[in-house]
Amino acid sequence: MTPPIVFHPAYEAPLPEGHRFPMRKYGRLAEILVARGLVPDGFVTPQPATAGTLALAHDRTYVDAVLDLAVPPAVAREIGLPLDAGIVARARASAGGTLAAARLALAHGLAGSAAGGSHHARRDSGAGFCVFNDVAVAARTLQHEGAIRRALVIDLDVHQGDGTADCLGRSPDLFTLSLHGERNYPTRKIAGDRDVGLPDGLDDASYLAALEGCLPDLLDRLAPDLVFYNAGVDPHRDDRLGRLALTDAGLSARDRFVVGAARGRGIPLVSVIGGGYGTDVDALAARHALVFEVMAALA
Repeated sequence: MTPPIVFHPAYEAPLPEGHRFPMRKYGRLAEILVARGLVPDGFVTPQPATAGTLALAHDRTYVDAVLDLAVPPAVAREIGLPLDAGIVARARASAGGTLAAARLALAHGLAGSAAGGSHHARRDSGAGFCVFNDVAVAARTLQHEGAIRRALVIDLDVHQGDGTADCLGRSPDLFTLSLHGERNYPTRKIAGDRDVGLPDGLDDASYLAALEGCLPDLLDRLAPDLVFYNAGVDPHRDDRLGRLALTDAGLSARDRFVVGAARGRGIPLVSVIGGGYGTDVDALAARHALVFEVMAALA
């Protein structure tokens, strides 16, 4: 069975002309997934996350400020997106989408959301184009419900998952692994459970060696009930914000290793797309499609 994929039209929100965030990639990714036959039964449409659900990972005061469109200007500047009704609807849909995909992964073994990976959003603030931390929200919700006890977040976005570390730092059974460019954003990192800083210019083989050196042991030692996989494509050599040197083939090999490692151990895995930046939206969306192709091949 092709793994289910979650998508909501609100994933792509309007932005001012010329804004540097590549918002169009979400809708274009959905089009590519359909064209490649990866959603034969159609997308699963999630329910947007409620305030109560969001508050399982975030400070309720911050949640209410976002939903009321009353975020302080300094916080809005750090997020880097106009916090209007469309962006807030997108943030709620993205968090709800990752939660829905996680539930599907528990039921089917593999699932993904065609958004998500907003890993710079912290407990009491957003940052770096991230409003709510969808992975942290989903992990805390499933743990709160008793659907899981332990989860592993594998964050392979090129930027360190500072917000996820902050949101889950009080939950010892929600473990974070981040492989990221050591000299890249954020300048001030928040330590997660396992952080692997990588040098600029790292190529496919060296990246995969770093991943192989830490992931299998973690999976065996933790034996999580669920893996959250942030499959950011910004480690790509052509990414505007990346500073690493992976190719399309390298990203695909990375995804095969992660998904295969979870599948080989019988651990459910949910994938989110994470970061990816550039002006060539077609190329960017095609890179994001790689992880869904890998999941379909290994299902």
